[in-house]
Amino acid sequence: MAEFSIGIDGGGTSCRAAVTDRTGKVLGTGKAGASNILSDLENSRINIVASARQALVDAGLDPGLTDKLPAVIGTAGANVGDSGKRLEKVLPFATVQVVTDAAIALQGALGDADGIIGAFGTGSVYNARRNGKSWGIGGWGFVVGDQASGARLGRELLERSLLAYDNVSAPSPLTEALMAEFKGDPERVVEFAHAAKPKDFARYAPMLFEYAEKSDAVAVDIVKTAVNAIAQSLDALLWPACPSICLLGGLSRAYYPWLDTRYKDLIREPKGDALSGAMELAAKLLRDDKGSTP
Repeated sequence: MAEFSIGIDGGGTSCRAAVTDRTGKVLGTGKAGASNILSDLENSRINIVASARQALVDAGLDPGLTDKLPAVIGTAGANVGDSGKRLEKVLPFATVQVVTDAAIALQGALGDADGIIGAFGTGSVYNARRNGKSWGIGGWGFVVGDQASGARLGRELLERSLLAYDNVSAPSPLTEALMAEFKGDPERVVEFAHAAKPKDFARYAPMLFEYAEKSDAVAVDIVKTAVNAIAQSLDALLWPACPSICLLGGLSRAYYPWLDTRYKDLIREPKGDALSGAMELAAKLLRDDKGSTP
């Protein structure tokens, strides 16, 4: 019988892992590169395994134990087609469950309680639990989804900067600062955008919020558009007696001042983050005796 389990938060920018015992106590942690199974399944597999092995080393355990232990991995794209199942087949763990990033975020923030979570990092996703039943919206990836995510914010900023360069729309200090990063050359912007992955676009999100705080017209307009998308998604999940909303991810605090009061009144501090949710689910997997070794 396995005595330890591994919980992994496969994010679009980095992959974090933790080794826990049967009580859920964290024994070691690890970190590796991005895990976006929709855009790069093989690289995601490599980083998931690398983060798990690093966590085992940090716990003072043999990194080769991966094939003896159960693991729960939460990652964007697990709900699209057979992506999650394909990932499960190529991972070396004794027992493995690949779930959505929303599922581990919900568990981390609320535990087993009811409520709503919205997670905003490189990507974005929402999940809710009511009377023990959970469901989610979003999480469809950067190309056709992930509204209000760091990646979408960054892409929008690049687009608005090019429009300003072409005199289609008014420039602002933000668009001028963005263009300055590319030496004022729009072709460099285009070359970057065509080669960029979601995490590359997302690195411009902090810059956007910095200028929005200074009332930059372009920055404010982009942020307000994102906040409207957040409001629409929360409204799609809310019910009259909903006890709480938890906002997670690197951009959650940046969005808070821009939200309407009716959402702020329900916002509570999350119990934990997505990694803690993955750890909880992994510990449950272990306690349910589903992590038995041959």
